Amino acid sequence: MSGVSALLGVSRTVADLERAEAFYRDGLGFSRVAPPEPVPPPILEAMGLGEAGATRQRMRLGAQAVEVLAFDPPGAPYPAERAATDPIFQHIAIPVRDMDAAMQRLGALNPEPISRGGPQRLPASSGGVTAYKFRDPDGHPVELIHFPDGPAAARWRAAPGLFLGIDHSAITVSDREAAIGFFTSLLGLAIDGRGLNSGPEQERLDGVPDPEVDVIGLAPPSPTPHVELLHYRRPAARALSGPAFGPRDRATTRLVFAAPDLDGLAARLRGGGAAVTLSRDGSAAYAAGPDGHGMLFLREG
Repeated sequence: MSGVSALLGVSRTVADLERAEAFYRDGLGFSRVAPPEPVPPPILEAMGLGEAGATRQRMRLGAQAVEVLAFDPPGAPYPAERAATDPIFQHIAIPVRDMDAAMQRLGALNPEPISRGGPQRLPASSGGVTAYKFRDPDGHPVELIHFPDGPAAARWRAAPGLFLGIDHSAITVSDREAAIGFFTSLLGLAIDGRGLNSGPEQERLDGVPDPEVDVIGLAPPSPTPHVELLHYRRPAARALSGPAFGPRDRATTRLVFAAPDLDGLAARLRGGGAAVTLSRDGSAAYAAGPDGHGMLFLREG
């Protein structure tokens, strides 16, 4: 099957690389991989931005990667009206060893909260985790999460530090079954968990009234980090007003996957109705996934 082999990391469009790096470094424990550098031409070509001026800052937290991209000229800012139910919502979830200590460090930067009333302990039926959602300086959502026990806690037990890595990236989708089909049938991810979250704790966590949300875990062959789908049965997702956001716009977060057979994967995606752009050298491809969420594919090896 011409699917993906791993989720390599997450790529976010920002206005200012230095500001973004400082936030992720000082508030969340990330460290830079290298100095700021031009975005490789094949990646820009795959994103349809071959003539754009673009610089990236690559960062790591443990074994997981995040990169932030700044474009010249810049695209649209993150919308001022924003909610967890919006189809542009995509967070990265960072497991922490101690939620109180993590909140104290993060609090020095005074980020915009999504959650109401601080970290929320979800019922055992929803996993029993303690979580808190907020936004980075560009509006991108981030989640801190503490796993009390079980396989998730065991996965992070040996990781050093207060902020342990990136457990997953979660995207809000308007059509649950279509999104599951995209990730499983076209990309080859496997469903590794399903839940239906609701109740006052979920309401405070998400910052929306009376939510009922499907949470579907999807694992690539290399399972960390993985993908989660968030499908709100209520309140209903708001439709985007105006044109869809593109790679240059700051509402965009891209999942970055490794693919052993990029040509074959591109053919599968096109066969499934997705628009795909492949770089001329065959090293990178880009597609808009469910609800326009960006998907960047890099040739493995």
